[in-house]
Amino acid sequence: MNENISALNTIKGAGNGENGVSYENSPDYLKVSLAAAMTLGLVPGMFYRNACLRCVNVLLTYDDGCRANCAYCGLQKSREGGYNEKSFIRVDWPVFKTDDIIDLTLKKKEMIHRICISMITHERAKGDTFDILKRFSGELHCPVSILMTPTILRHEDIDKFKEYGANMVTVALDAATPKLFDEYRGRGVGGPHRWEKYNDILEYSVSVFGKNKVGCHLVVGLGETEKEMIFRMQVLRDKGARSHLFSFYQEKGSKLENHPQCPAGQFRRLQVARHIIDYDTGRAEDMKFDESGKVVDFGIPFKNVAGIIEQGVAFQTTGCPGKTEISACNRPFGDSSPRNIRSFPFKLNEADVARVRRELLEYD
Repeated sequence: MNENISALNTIKGAGNGENGVSYENSPDYLKVSLAAAMTLGLVPGMFYRNACLRCVNVLLTYDDGCRANCAYCGLQKSREGGYNEKSFIRVDWPVFKTDDIIDLTLKKKEMIHRICISMITHERAKGDTFDILKRFSGELHCPVSILMTPTILRHEDIDKFKEYGANMVTVALDAATPKLFDEYRGRGVGGPHRWEKYNDILEYSVSVFGKNKVGCHLVVGLGETEKEMIFRMQVLRDKGARSHLFSFYQEKGSKLENHPQCPAGQFRRLQVARHIIDYDTGRAEDMKFDESGKVVDFGIPFKNVAGIIEQGVAFQTTGCPGKTEISACNRPFGDSSPRNIRSFPFKLNEADVARVRRELLEYD
C-alpha cells in the first residue's frame, strides 16, 4: 500500500457523498494536527529549528461539528463555515483514515512516544472515543492519552478509559477562575460547559488514574491576574494533577480574535511558578504579589529561581510525557509564532535562556 495515498485523497475530499456531504466521521476517520501529519509524512513541511514532535495528536470529527461555543476556539459552533473548513489552534487539521494513522504511527516507532485522542462536545464522541481507545491501546506500541470533554462524561466513563487502556487523561479547564470560565465557555457564550462539572471530572480522574497521571490545560491571558493563575495551579496540584500552560494566541474568526496576547513577562513568571508548584519545591501561598497581582517573589531562595531559569526546562512545553522528553506532547509553536516563542518545543540554548531572563523582568 502507498501509505500516503488514502490520506492525501482524504485531504482533497475523497469519500464525499452526494451534494458534498462528507461521510468521513469518527471512529473510522480522525482529524490529525498539522504537526503530527508532518511527522507522519502525510503532508510536506519542516519544523523551525528542527523541532521534533513525539506525540500524535488526533481529534474526533463529525460533519456537524462541535456543539460547544468556546469564545477563543476555532471549532466554536457559531464560527462561520463548515466544521471541516475550520482551523483549530490556527492551523488546518486534515482528516485521515484511522487505519492509516495506526499504520503510519507503527512505522515511526522510534520517533512517536505517545498518541492523544482529543474529544469534542458531540453526542457520539464518548462511544467513539471508547472504540478508538481500544484500537490504539491494542494495536500501537506507545501509551495513549485522552483529552476529555467532561460535559458529556460520567464517573463510570473515566473507569472505562482506564480499563480500555489509557494511561493518562487531561481536562482542558483553560480558564483560571469560575467567572472567566462561564464568560468564555459557559453561559456567557451560550455554551454547555460548567465549571463544577469540569472540576468534578478532574478530581474523579485523579482518584482513578492516580497522582501525576491527570493533566489540566490552563490558558494564560484570558483576563486573570498572575496571582489568580498561580493559586489555580496550586489547587490543581493539591488535587494531584499537573498544570499545562498555554499562552493565549488569537484564532482568526473566533469571538476573541481581537483579544490581545498576554505580555511575555506574565507568561514567563507563570511558567516559573508552575515549575515550582508542580515539582513540589514551593507553594503559592509563600509567593508575593504586587497590587496588580503580579508575582514579585517566588517564595523560594533566589539561587533556586536562578537555577530554574538556567536549566530552561520550565519554559519548555508541558504535557503528557514520553520515553525521555519532559513532554512527548510538545505541540511545536502551538501558542506562538516561531519568531516569538512562548512554549519552547525543544531544549533552550544560551540565547533562549538569555531572552527568557530578560522577559521575566518585564512588568508591563
